[in-house]
Amino acid sequence: MKSREIREAFLRFFEGKGHVRVPSAPVVPQDDPTLYFTNAGMNQFKDVFLGLGRRDYTRAVDTQKVMRVSGKHNDLDEVGYSPWHHTFFEMLGNWSFGDYFKKEAIEWGWELITEHFGLEKERLWATVFVGDDAVEADGEAEAFWYECTDLLPGRVVRLPAKENFWEMGETGPCGPCSEIHYYLGDDLAAQEPRMLIDDTGDLVEIWNLVFIQYNREKNGALQPLPEKHVDTGMGFERMCSLLQGAESSYETDVFQPLIGRIAELTGKEYGGEHRVPMQVIADHVRSLSFTMADGAMPSNEGRGYVLRRILRRAARYARQLDQHDPVIHQLVGTLGETMGHVFPEVTARKDHIAGVIRSEEESFGKTLDRGLDIFARFAAKGQITGTDVFHLYDTYGFPQDLTELMAREQGIPVIDPEGFDHELAAQRDRSRQDTKSLGKVTMSLGAPLLKVGAITKKPASRFVGYDELEIEAQVVLRDENEDDRVRLVLDRTPFYAEAGGQVGDRGRIKGEGFVVEVEDVQKVHGGIVHIGRLTEGDAEALETAIVALDTVVARVDRQARIDAERNHTATHLLHESLRRTLGDHVGQMGSLVAPDRLRFDFSHFAAVDPEQLREIEERVNEQIRADLEVSAFQEELEKAKAMGAQALFGEKYEDQVRVVRIGDFSLEL
Repeated sequence: MKSREIREAFLRFFEGKGHVRVPSAPVVPQDDPTLYFTNAGMNQFKDVFLGLGRRDYTRAVDTQKVMRVSGKHNDLDEVGYSPWHHTFFEMLGNWSFGDYFKKEAIEWGWELITEHFGLEKERLWATVFVGDDAVEADGEAEAFWYECTDLLPGRVVRLPAKENFWEMGETGPCGPCSEIHYYLGDDLAAQEPRMLIDDTGDLVEIWNLVFIQYNREKNGALQPLPEKHVDTGMGFERMCSLLQGAESSYETDVFQPLIGRIAELTGKEYGGEHRVPMQVIADHVRSLSFTMADGAMPSNEGRGYVLRRILRRAARYARQLDQHDPVIHQLVGTLGETMGHVFPEVTARKDHIAGVIRSEEESFGKTLDRGLDIFARFAAKGQITGTDVFHLYDTYGFPQDLTELMAREQGIPVIDPEGFDHELAAQRDRSRQDTKSLGKVTMSLGAPLLKVGAITKKPASRFVGYDELEIEAQVVLRDENEDDRVRLVLDRTPFYAEAGGQVGDRGRIKGEGFVVEVEDVQKVHGGIVHIGRLTEGDAEALETAIVALDTVVARVDRQARIDAERNHTATHLLHESLRRTLGDHVGQMGSLVAPDRLRFDFSHFAAVDPEQLREIEERVNEQIRADLEVSAFQEELEKAKAMGAQALFGEKYEDQVRVVRIGDFSLEL
């Protein structure tokens, strides 16, 4: 069977069992900054398992784009060497949300792989949970294997929790799982349970059926869930290799078009010393392309640095194929041809993806050869130190794991790996020392605000500054500091605290016998803190007014607010103009909005040329001259996104969001 036939057969089989085919979630989570990549099929259904959400269906089937390159799900070091492990892969899965459970999952799973995929029953094994002090053995699942299938006698093996008990985290939904394994050897008589118990590699896992039936509480106790769920995951590429009689995923029609293109571009034959480099490059261009298609970009931090690490690993392997000019980007079109019918985003954004990869190849290529020379010099000592690893990272852009990989390939030990962490910490400390001179006001706000008035709750303020710029209020808290600045919290305030890149308002707070000139406003510990200096009166008058809970007048500098609002609107115009000129991959990475200036940081893979700059500027000015109406309104997050509102990539939003519309030109959260 061809790979597209295998994928479609899986999806249609479960559609025939009443499942709804759902699209893959993006491999880059759009609203969860804590998760770099979607690493399991269950990610998009997490809210259902936690009891926080529901779907219009109780049975689902999908093929999910998955990345496993960080945290406990990290297959990066295995890529190219293992026949099965990949940074990016598809996870075929079927789901039950409070509907069917173990019997149907086992019965249907067996039906699919034996009757539709034609796997030999003589090569199949199953595992179930052996039980422990908290949970009894999953005899129920074991019984279903023998009652509902014609699995050979003695082919169910009980394994401990590490292999056969799934947990979402330290707390939350969990349950036993049952894995299906396939024997790869030639001698069918040689199969034995010990192969699974000792994990010899003779039996390879092809499908994991998870039965979510418990909730683990904070004290570690397990409680039965009111609704039981099924979550299964089958590695698509691995199943393709079995059904196509291939010795590895790389020899299937999933990878061979890419590997063939690599051979064509490099003039090398697939095999021998070229096998691993070609396999790594083929794997890595898939992960790079799919993540970029879903909005990620290489950078020096977070998920962006994971992409940069992957790309630089691929570039180094290209050197092993004698490629000194950019070559990886030329594979994106081939990937689109083989995967675009399932994931059209790869084809739709192929020019952008290829452009980003080429730019990264060119940038790293400038230091790669010199870095390889330095590595060879270090390696000549017979060992690599943590300090050596840091030098290659800091000076030549070699990711830590790339240097460690090259050392392993040459059989050279990396001693004192802590040396890298020490050097990195020292560098970051130097960076922090360099920035202390900036005198950022918020650095002094870490201390708890001290109670002076009669209110004992945590500092809290209600912002009313969208509607009023001058109000009466009460001072509820004051921070005592050694410097001459005053820090006040009001019960309600018209002052805008620094957020979204826009600086805090200026103005004054006037009370009986004192005036505080407000120079900055920050959010601290849940309160809106007004930072300024006494320009009239003294500290005694201020404290007297606070203790007596006297009313004060808080007045925002109207012109400064208007000027800041204009510049904030300008950042929205600039953002949209950048997207229309450079491409919709452009995303906001940061900004500064002040009454007298603005700065807008954005993601793009190349320098903006003078002609593009003129086009961007002219488009912004056109909208300003058009005097477009600016309006703001509250909307549900999902509805706002459906309207096309641009969100800050990776930002976590509340269910209700503020949306700013500028004519028919811009719509942003």
